[in-house]
Amino acid sequence: MFDLLLQNIKSKIQCTPEEESRIVTFFTEKQLRKRQFMLHEGDVCKCTIFVTRGCLRLYALDENEGEHIIQFAPENWWMTDMYSFLSGEPSAYNIDAVEDAQLLTIDRVTQDALFESVPSMEKYFRILLQRNFVASQKRIAESMYSSIEDRYINLQKMYPDIIQRVPQRMIASYLGVTPEFLSKTRSRITHKK
Repeated sequence: MFDLLLQNIKSKIQCTPEEESRIVTFFTEKQLRKRQFMLHEGDVCKCTIFVTRGCLRLYALDENEGEHIIQFAPENWWMTDMYSFLSGEPSAYNIDAVEDAQLLTIDRVTQDALFESVPSMEKYFRILLQRNFVASQKRIAESMYSSIEDRYINLQKMYPDIIQRVPQRMIASYLGVTPEFLSKTRSRITHKK
């Protein structure tokens, strides 16, 4: 379970075998069943989550209970409500399992202790935060300027297997369209090939 986490860490920073042994002691293993929640809107997000198996989604509900998916997190991805996690304010989002999932979690106090024990982990999490910020900016710009066809193609690049793994209504929600419009879009893309 920790192998994937350590591979992810070592792809961004260098650490010794002794540091690797210490790093894993700071994480808590958790399992979620499909549709089980990790975070409910209105609760404070108390941890950052690394997915070792399965898939999570971060989403908001509008006043009509319509879902607006912000992010998917399949294996080897991180997920949290960063604002709530850092500020201690209630979350505007939900996080639940799209599939049965195995997770590694770390809370804020434990993360600070990890930084003290293995200082290079602060650099690792800074790199994650920077990449998340860039991806968020790209997603906002894409939603304002790109066609739905381009957004769907970019989704395929970003999450290569997610389109096969999650219901089409979730893909539509992530793209900000109805499932019917997504179906027409996919048909247009297929006919262009």
